[in-house]
Amino acid sequence: MRASRWPTVDLAPDGGPWDGMIPHSMPTHSESSQAVASRSATPSPEVQRSLLVDMLRVRCVDQRMLKLQRAGRIGFVGTALGLEAALVGAGRALEPRDWLWSGLREGGAALARGMPLADYIAQMYCNANDTAKGRQMCNHFQHKGTNYPSWSSVIGTQVPHGVGAAYATKLRGGGEVHSIHFGDGATSSNGFHSGLNLAAVWKVPAVFVCVDNGWAISVPSSAQTAAAGFAAKAEAYGMPGVTLDGNDVLAVLGGVSAAVARARRGEGPTLVVLKTYRMLGHSSSDDPTKYRDQAEVDAWAKRDPVELFEALLLSQGVLQAGERAAMEARLFAELDAEIHTQEAAPPMALRTLVEDVYADVPRHLRQQYNRFITVAERLGHAQKGDGAFPL
Repeated sequence: MRASRWPTVDLAPDGGPWDGMIPHSMPTHSESSQAVASRSATPSPEVQRSLLVDMLRVRCVDQRMLKLQRAGRIGFVGTALGLEAALVGAGRALEPRDWLWSGLREGGAALARGMPLADYIAQMYCNANDTAKGRQMCNHFQHKGTNYPSWSSVIGTQVPHGVGAAYATKLRGGGEVHSIHFGDGATSSNGFHSGLNLAAVWKVPAVFVCVDNGWAISVPSSAQTAAAGFAAKAEAYGMPGVTLDGNDVLAVLGGVSAAVARARRGEGPTLVVLKTYRMLGHSSSDDPTKYRDQAEVDAWAKRDPVELFEALLLSQGVLQAGERAAMEARLFAELDAEIHTQEAAPPMALRTLVEDVYADVPRHLRQQYNRFITVAERLGHAQKGDGAFPL
């Protein structure tokens, strides 16, 4: 096999060998066809502490949302347990002006980049404070202030959308970088092929972040490709591909930051693969015990990203014993207060069903809405302000 044009660097944390059992989908030193990157310069203690807070926020939010879903108070959750380092490290690698194009689980990255917790929870309830006006199922976030476009459940569609936006940035001469996230399953989509191909041809300022969490619902990563790993696909498109330890937040932050800097310099896109593991189901509707072995889950539990990072900070004196518990208590207090606020908010106004499509609601939509509101009022579903349009 012809050697890769892209450099290969040892992935092992701290320059040493991997410890303990290596799950079947973990990267190994034999993956010579992939470019593998390690940690860059260590951030300051203040930055490291803030990374831990962001990771804990993702976990706390995830726990609360899943409980609310199980209680029937919200409808759907895409769980992120085990992915905290991948989400926070990749999100924090971006500047405020940059864009983040999401797959299913990047809501935690959006919070790390400044999306208000109120917006996050309002969208989960699809209430009157939901900036998407209830037009997306819950867990489908968007936030204009941090350049976080609304995403679709259709696999891989955000890839060509993000590439098109990155091309527009290049044509305008802007300095933004577009970070385009997707799962391992999306590498089998048409959007992945067309997106990466055109991104490399046009040399757009983009970073492709493949979160390889082991499973695309019930399809294992090993069934998605016969290549040594997903980063190997990058060479076919004429861009570098790197594999990072997705459970090491410093490795993710350093590697994605390097790819972002490369894109901002006008050197084109990079495919970054984050090797990690989804500890729970694909969503709150999924039962992963039907398709994967508990031994695999247990092996990855030993590499919990929050536990690993906490242990590192404790060993370096950046964190003191008991501080994590105090951080979590503050996060849960903030979270629970916002949940109570959003749960008490009124539902989305029914008029939003026909607003925003036209500058002025046309007569035929007014007529349809008026017939609808008559039924809603009779059934007791209407609220103040939902009344009929004048015709």
